[in-house]
Amino acid sequence: MGHEIQINAGDGGTFAGYLALPAETPAPGVLVLPEVFNTNEHIRSVTDGYAADGYVALAPDVYWRQKAGAYLPYTDDGRAKAQSLRAQLDTDQFADDLGATIAALKDRDDCTGKVGVIGFCLGGKFAYISAVRQNIDAAVGYYGVQIDEHLDEADALKCPLLLHFAETDPHVPEDTVAVVRARIESWDTVDIHIYPGTEHGFNRYGFHPYNAEQAAIARERTLAHFAKHLR
Repeated sequence: MGHEIQINAGDGGTFAGYLALPAETPAPGVLVLPEVFNTNEHIRSVTDGYAADGYVALAPDVYWRQKAGAYLPYTDDGRAKAQSLRAQLDTDQFADDLGATIAALKDRDDCTGKVGVIGFCLGGKFAYISAVRQNIDAAVGYYGVQIDEHLDEADALKCPLLLHFAETDPHVPEDTVAVVRARIESWDTVDIHIYPGTEHGFNRYGFHPYNAEQAAIARERTLAHFAKHLR
């Protein structure tokens, strides 16, 4: 459904993004930020899904500065390579790259100029960071890692934020979720949900530990969030 485009980075480099268009444009934009495995076939299908829901959807190459085109499978080898690349990723530098990606999306003739960000795992962290550092209209994070390490930036939150967490998640344990909830859950612009019987990756259709029932609930909430703030 989609195709790759080139995005200009702020420091003069260029990197790829997977773009999927809705049937009718102009439409709001949704930036899709992947798991640690980068913009692989699953994330591209997620991006296609948001295009089918009526959004100009764009998923960037997260590791372009480390190894361009490293879109990794859900295998032991893929996980090892992903973790190696993630360890080399500079949070502030990639946050700047997200600013360039958001600007590229807003500037498209087929985009209305309203942009939301959705992210999974590593992408969930960057969805939150986008919400506090970038001028976007809505953000959604699925089991975002290390959000607790950036709560000192929470007062800069610029848009409504929806966070989905798994009930059992070694990467985002209950104590970590509690810290996030204690800091921001009471805010009118923040909505946090814990999904019973789920694990990290519960939205990953076709792969363990996908939970169809809870993923459907989370998706319904996500679409309602975007419809309210992007339409």
